[in-house]
Amino acid sequence: MRYLITGGAGFIGSHLAEALLARGDEVFILDDLSTGSVENIRHLKTHERFHYCFDSIMNRHLLSELVDESDIVFHLAAAVGVRLIVESPVRTLETNVEGTQLVLEAASKKNKLVFMASTSEVYGKSDRVPFHEEADLVLGPTTIGRWSYAASKALDEFLALSYWKEKKLPVIVVRLFNTVGPRQTGRYGMVLPNFVRQALEGAPITVYGTGRQSRCFCDVRDTVAAILRLIGTSQAVGEVVNIGTDREISIEGLAHLVKQRSQSHSPITYIPYEEAYEAGFEDMLRRVPLLDKLERLTGFRPATPLDEIIDRVIAHFQKRTDAGAALAAGGIVAAAAPE
Repeated sequence: MRYLITGGAGFIGSHLAEALLARGDEVFILDDLSTGSVENIRHLKTHERFHYCFDSIMNRHLLSELVDESDIVFHLAAAVGVRLIVESPVRTLETNVEGTQLVLEAASKKNKLVFMASTSEVYGKSDRVPFHEEADLVLGPTTIGRWSYAASKALDEFLALSYWKEKKLPVIVVRLFNTVGPRQTGRYGMVLPNFVRQALEGAPITVYGTGRQSRCFCDVRDTVAAILRLIGTSQAVGEVVNIGTDREISIEGLAHLVKQRSQSHSPITYIPYEEAYEAGFEDMLRRVPLLDKLERLTGFRPATPLDEIIDRVIAHFQKRTDAGAALAAGGIVAAAAPE
């Protein structure tokens, strides 16, 4: 099978590409590297069944060509991360809504299955935990920028499901809950890589708000496994499905666990949301998925323990640090050699 992954140089996209190649598939990726990175796919670039294009999803001609080349489209390209969303609301809306429209339009011409990644953010301020796929969405006011991401992804879902209902384009929509693992960057506010980096550097581990807000963290390997099972399940077409774990931990508890697992002496500090993001910033106390639908459709339920996930992220950061140190040492030796 041949697959297109938009946003394929991103954190989840690169892991999905690895899994597809490992099972013998051919993979095309399209990424403008705005939030993705060449480093995520450097180890794949020489693979004979891996093809990459560093360009915008807004390039209609290229997008159409890549869709035509593929049997299934994974649409992962999106503006991601709380910090990016707050700082660049225009980019968030344009990338998410227009990009999704173009993907669905191109896929509809050839009736290609589209797997679309949405987010737990669409549940907004709902307090009906655990979150059920058929539950109401409760968003904040349009004057608060952080809700632009949730609104844009909700519109993406409406678009995808409308293409299914009106044009019979097969689509599967998933709402991802805090997927984490190696290669995730903290550059745009992702909490686990930021905590790990701070702990390993001996810097203060910065918790935003009170730290009592809780989340459920899912290993990227489990997320990819769930995705691959869903695309092989005809009953998932036209459905919205949660992917994540239902084991909660407070952000304060996560900070302490990262500190323990990394054997760090970093202090844990607290920063008000107004200082971290913007005045009036709102966060949700809990965000827990109901996983019954995923399990019913696929027989799969993510189960990697959080300790193991954190250890994998720590090992990844340490490996990068060691590689950087070795490269720097090699540069010094090379510079000194002519003398």
